[in-house]
Amino acid sequence: MISLIEGAGIYMLVPMLSVVGGFSFDISGIPLLNRLAEQAERIADAYRLPLILLIYAALIVSQALLVRMQQNQNSRINQGFIAALRMDIYRQLLASKWHFFVKKRKSDFNHILTTELARAAAGTVQIMNFLTSVVFTVIQITVALMLSPALTFLVLFCGAVFLFFSRHFVKRAKLLGGRMTDLSKGYFAAVSDSFNGIKDIKSNQLETTHMNWFGKLNRQMEENGNLFTRNQSLSQFYYKVTSVFLIVAFVIISYEVLHAKTEQLVIIILIFTRLWPRFTALQNSVEQMMSAVPAYRGLIELQQECAEAREGLVDPTKAREEAFLLRNSIVFQDVSFRFNRDEPQFALADINLKIPVNRTTAIVGRSGAGKSTLIDILTGLFQPETGTVLVDGAPLTGEILSAFRKSISYVPQDPFLFNASIRDNLMMVAPEAGEEELWEALSFAAAIDFVQKLPQGIDTLLGDRGVRLSGGERQRIVLARAILRKPSVLVLDEATSALDNENEYRIQNALDRLKGSLTIIVIAHRLTSIHNADQVIVLDKGTIIQQGEYRQLSSEKRGLFSQLLSRQAEAL
Repeated sequence: MISLIEGAGIYMLVPMLSVVGGFSFDISGIPLLNRLAEQAERIADAYRLPLILLIYAALIVSQALLVRMQQNQNSRINQGFIAALRMDIYRQLLASKWHFFVKKRKSDFNHILTTELARAAAGTVQIMNFLTSVVFTVIQITVALMLSPALTFLVLFCGAVFLFFSRHFVKRAKLLGGRMTDLSKGYFAAVSDSFNGIKDIKSNQLETTHMNWFGKLNRQMEENGNLFTRNQSLSQFYYKVTSVFLIVAFVIISYEVLHAKTEQLVIIILIFTRLWPRFTALQNSVEQMMSAVPAYRGLIELQQECAEAREGLVDPTKAREEAFLLRNSIVFQDVSFRFNRDEPQFALADINLKIPVNRTTAIVGRSGAGKSTLIDILTGLFQPETGTVLVDGAPLTGEILSAFRKSISYVPQDPFLFNASIRDNLMMVAPEAGEEELWEALSFAAAIDFVQKLPQGIDTLLGDRGVRLSGGERQRIVLARAILRKPSVLVLDEATSALDNENEYRIQNALDRLKGSLTIIVIAHRLTSIHNADQVIVLDKGTIIQQGEYRQLSSEKRGLFSQLLSRQAEAL
């Protein structure tokens, strides 16, 4: 519609020029325009020009309003598309298996959801602009053909030649776009690594090393950006130079070969000046779209990888609301697992284990023995390569896994806190928790004393990853959050490793009080902290080599557990 109105506006210039006496233009052979001229002749001379000007002005104003509406509509379409794409990618990421995240850099996800998504959005805008330019060009060509087919075909031939020789710039834009994707991904990784390790950088005076490393990457990005700009500016330069020669050739051929009339030539040149920029606009749009192709490819590849790595869970929106209440036991039957199935080394091999309900099970062993991997399989983050995990006799898959996850509270060795207040961090797992429940959880985790001493108490902001708290304080807040969830199974992965003896003793007493009402699974290196465990599992090189009560295993002098216990006693 916009292009049609603009074409009509140019069409209206013919009778206006005739009315004002600028040209004596024979329009008898031009469709529609001859009828408009006949109607205009019936209007009194005094009103003819004002009426034509009014119609022309109305067309231009209508076009301006439609352009505004089109821009707003395009924005809604584009933003709606990007918002839907952003949500879809984030949803697919959250639904992917843990193993998928183990193999990927977190910075790559940040890069995809920010830079690449923005480039895809810009590419979408260029696609809409390209389609708009195509429609406009077709309508303008139609108008030009009505005025002078010969001159119009000359313009089209020139445009086709220009686009043909511009293919090099399109290919170059696509190549530079791909390089920009790689550099941008590296940039995100560099920034993420630098600030994740900022404490090490500062304490070891590595600022100069990181500045040199970052400076090299920064120069590469600068060079690539300049190359892309030079590619666009060169194509624009060729366009302007070509335009000059084409206009000169156009006028000469029109006069000398086609014998065009002056008034006809003026209208055609007017259309030429409107039509020719559309060729370069199409060229620019294609270059921009090609530069965004790597971003689209990255998004599509990520979606495909997420689909392949999707967990076998039911749709969270359709999953049953209640958590799984463990009534009997968790059983590992001949479970084996390796991170890379192309390698012979197993992280866990032939694991047979029974974890009884409402008992405390401790898992110990040297570093790298497979303790955390065993927990990852128990929580369903990893699926066994062979064997089965049974929860109350049912395989830990599908709806059972989804419900079982809701019944677990997991406290990792490296506790994670969101950049929010203590209250917000706690209520993320229990949005309906009251004030009394929050303080009870903090009391259980021996955190109530230091929380009360903070400037804003429980409403104190913790900073990125809880940086304003010490390691032991972060562990206690995460433990309080785990308890607040009221789980059926509590998993503690070295959850008290950063605590002093006094606070560890208080938490151990609190955990002992939960015995008989909660299934507790503890990974521990400090063996004195598990003396009240109902059973101890000793792992070594991915296999269970000892299993029994604490006193029983400590009395087996040749066993690994006794050796580890003796070494810790000697270290004290």
